[in-house]
Amino acid sequence: MSANIVLGVTGGIAAYKSLQVASMLTKLDHNVYTIMTEAATEFIKPITFHSLTHLPVESKLFSTTTSEVKHIGLADKADLFLIAPATANFIAKAAAGIADDLLTTVILATQAPIMIAPSMNVHMFENPVVQRNMLALEELGYKIITPEAGYLACGYTGQGRLPDPQRLVEEIKKELSQKDLQDKKVLITAGPTREAIDPVRFLTNYSSGKMGYALAKAASYRGAEVKLVSGPTELECPLGVDLIKIESAADMKKEVFKEADTADIIIMAAAVADYRPQVYSTQKIKKQSRDLSLDLERTADILTELGKKKKTSQLLIGFAAESENLLENAQQKLRKKQADYIIANEISDKNTAFGSDKNQVSILSEEGSTKLPLMEKDKLADKIFNYIIDAERK
Repeated sequence: MSANIVLGVTGGIAAYKSLQVASMLTKLDHNVYTIMTEAATEFIKPITFHSLTHLPVESKLFSTTTSEVKHIGLADKADLFLIAPATANFIAKAAAGIADDLLTTVILATQAPIMIAPSMNVHMFENPVVQRNMLALEELGYKIITPEAGYLACGYTGQGRLPDPQRLVEEIKKELSQKDLQDKKVLITAGPTREAIDPVRFLTNYSSGKMGYALAKAASYRGAEVKLVSGPTELECPLGVDLIKIESAADMKKEVFKEADTADIIIMAAAVADYRPQVYSTQKIKKQSRDLSLDLERTADILTELGKKKKTSQLLIGFAAESENLLENAQQKLRKKQADYIIANEISDKNTAFGSDKNQVSILSEEGSTKLPLMEKDKLADKIFNYIIDAERK
C-alpha cells in the first residue's frame, strides 16, 4: 500500500544518504515529497531529489506558484514524516516549537507521525542540551531513530552516524504497518541447530533461518512483542525483535520453555535436529585408517511437548519441511503434535529449498488446507499472519 511520505533534509554531510532513502521509498511505490532546509541545499541540489522521486522538492516557505497554502498542503497530505539527517539545530528548533522555515512550519501543522534521525558530531550528540531536546521531542510523541556509532565525517569516532538507508526504510515500513498484533507476545524459532561431535565438528542441516526471521519481522512490524530463538545464521535481527541465540536442540528447548508460558502465539519455524551424537568427544577425533561410526540418539521433540502443555488461549504453529507426500505428512504432523496450524513446504523444489529467498507453502488446520503461491519470504510471512488472524476472527 502506497503512502505519502514527507522527507525532511537538513544541512549535514549525511544528506547524501537521504538520496538513497528517497529512491528506495519511491521504488516501494510511496509518494516522496522532499523538504530541504536552506543549509541542506548547500550539500545537495533539489533537482537531485526531484529526479529520484519525480515529485516537487520544496525549500522556501513563501511561494506564489501554487494556490494552496504550502505548509498546510504538505502537512495535510503526509501519512508520515522522516527528518533525515536531523541536525542539532533542527532538533533544538523542533523542541522549542520554532517555525522559521518551511520544514519547521510544516511539522507544527501536521497530524502525521514524525520520525527524526539525528546525525552530528559525537560531542554534539552527547551534549546535555541536545539530549534534553531529543527527550522533549520523544515526550511529545516524536520517534527518535538512534544514530549509529563509527567513524564520522568530522574525523571523530563515536555515536552520531546517520543509520544505513535500508535501516531508515525499515523503520518507515514498521511505522506504516497495520498493528493487528498489538499487545500480543509472539515466540518464534528459526534456523538450524548444531549437535556437537567434538570441538571442531557438528551435525546440522541446510536451514538458513530466512523464513523464521521473516515471520519475526512481520510480527514485530504488526505491533507484537517478539522473541526470536535462533540457531546459527548469517541474518540480521529484525527491528524491534528480542533475539536469543542458541546452538543445539537442547539449548533451543531450554529457551523456548522459558518463554512459552507467556506467549500468545508460538511459531516453530526452526529446523531442529532430530538426532545428536550419543557421546561427545572432548578432544578432536583423529583421522584413522578405518571407518568411523557415530551412535545417534533422539533429541527432544519440542513441538510435541508444546502441544501437550499449550493453553487454550495460545496458538501453536509448526512447520513441516517435506521432500515427498507433502500434505499427507503435514496432516499427520498436525494431529500428532496437537498444533493449531502446520505450515508445509516442499523442500525438493529448487525455488523453495533451504536457503531460498522465496517459498511456497500450504497452511493446514482442522478446517482444511490453503495453498499460498510462490513469493518472497517477507511477503509470505505477512500472508501467513493475514490468514491466521482472519481464521481466528471467524
